[in-house]
Amino acid sequence: MNTLNMFLLQAGQPQQQGSSWSGLIMILLIFVVFWLFFIRPQNKKQKEEQKFRESLQKGDEVVTIGGIHGKVVDVKETTVMISIDSNVKIEVEKSAITALPSQMAKK
Repeated sequence: MNTLNMFLLQAGQPQQQGSSWSGLIMILLIFVVFWLFFIRPQNKKQKEEQKFRESLQKGDEVVTIGGIHGKVVDVKETTVMISIDSNVKIEVEKSAITALPSQMAKK
């Protein structure tokens, strides 16, 4: 009986190695799909937003993440001065600006 058990245990081992390889391949495949559909597009979007914020100029109409619409009056290194009404100006971080109003309408 012991010999039969040993034979069955040894016979089952190559199948376990094969299944571990297929499991590893499945995990890699899932990671590649996740990267293609989630990580890569998000990185691309972040680069586009950074490029947009760096290209801000005086006179551009913008919308902040808080929903405030205004016109750029002054651009500094990390902040932007926005005119939201006559004689009303606010200074916001560049990272708080989402898009131009014309781009918001396209979305």
